[in-house]
Amino acid sequence: MVVMYRNSTIPTGAMTPMWTSWGRLLSIETPQHPFRKKPFLSTNGTILATGNLKSYGDSCLLSNGTAFSMLFQDNILAWNPQSGRLKVEAGVLLDHILQNFVPEGWFLPVTPGTKYVSVGGAVANDIHGKNHHRVGTFGHFITSLKLLRSNGEAIVCSPSANSNLFQATIGGLGLTGIIDWVEIQLIPIKSSLMDVEWLRFEGIPEFLELNTASSHYDYTVSWLDCTSSKKGKASAKGIYIRGRHHPDPSCLSIHKKPYLKIPFNFPDLTLNKYTIGMFNKLYYHHFPKHKKGTQHYDPFFYPLDQLIDWNLIYGKRGLYQFQCVIPFKHSLSTFQTMLDIIAASGQASFLSVLKSFGSIPSIGLLSFPEEGLTLCLDFANQGIKTLTLLKQLDELVLAARGRRYPAKDATMTRNQFKQFYPNWNTFLAYKDPKISSDFWERVSPQ
Repeated sequence: MVVMYRNSTIPTGAMTPMWTSWGRLLSIETPQHPFRKKPFLSTNGTILATGNLKSYGDSCLLSNGTAFSMLFQDNILAWNPQSGRLKVEAGVLLDHILQNFVPEGWFLPVTPGTKYVSVGGAVANDIHGKNHHRVGTFGHFITSLKLLRSNGEAIVCSPSANSNLFQATIGGLGLTGIIDWVEIQLIPIKSSLMDVEWLRFEGIPEFLELNTASSHYDYTVSWLDCTSSKKGKASAKGIYIRGRHHPDPSCLSIHKKPYLKIPFNFPDLTLNKYTIGMFNKLYYHHFPKHKKGTQHYDPFFYPLDQLIDWNLIYGKRGLYQFQCVIPFKHSLSTFQTMLDIIAASGQASFLSVLKSFGSIPSIGLLSFPEEGLTLCLDFANQGIKTLTLLKQLDELVLAARGRRYPAKDATMTRNQFKQFYPNWNTFLAYKDPKISSDFWERVSPQ
């Protein structure tokens, strides 16, 4: 049986002439155009397909060229309720998949911290989630996809057909062609609820102990209070969160629409080490040492989605995101040094996340996840002060043979990219010569 749906949530009018990524560091004044195949093939100069612009840096921006929005390509094409196999156009949002298929007992196999990303964007960034240690990345659940090349070719790729181009496209930042449609394998669930545990920890060594003891949980992640770190003692406090889908049949309810909205840019000094430290202390002590409970999937996977335009909290200058992965053998010393440097800088990360990546190799040539610990930080843009801090953190990542995440980057250099992603030379053979982005113009090895 095949059922077809239509996403009616995307407007059909003209795109706004001013657009930016989620970090809001740079605004692009040239308009985006709704994607159509004929204009795409006849456009002169460089082009880029964009999704819902939830990347933090400039991988979804093109200052000099023509951008095509895929949000108008939002059809759900085919669905098999027996196998859980779903075929969608690239502009369909993860939010829309949840709305339609949670009531039928199916869930996303891998999801990031927001449901408002497009499927095309999920492929282009080979997104990861709280279950990487168990199942790997989004790319492991893609059974096939169709790629439109600027020379007019339409190529269906899969792990067994055109597999080299498939591997270049998974995590390929949208640079190998326009992703037309994607076929995904969903996972079955019996309930919208999650069985969750929250555990307080003090210090990265205690986090590592919890992480080892929690490897059999489907989902694990931790919130980290960087402002609580004491130099040389690896004592940053945090909340370790582990969970799994509720096993007993119960209500399969979808998430509610967000109703809280940040109405304006906060003053630039709103987030500082004092306000962040106070918030983190209150949040940490909100939890007992060990708490168990059930929770709807929405606040478990997408706590920030409940607040519209939360990035405005960082002020009109925007924010820098920094996410790296460090091999396990170097992670303890590297992350403690990072916390010491952050504390010494006088800057603080408002939302800090620490979790582990498992041993399942990523499919994509430029996929970010590899085995180790990944730390995600954000910093309000304070100009040269913040850039100096990021440079120091980058040096630690390079020394530990780790890597940075392009979807959350705005500062990576060409030489850093080549060291972070040693498959770059292989990738170049599959890149579409007409497609580029501000990120690629900055790091391109050519």
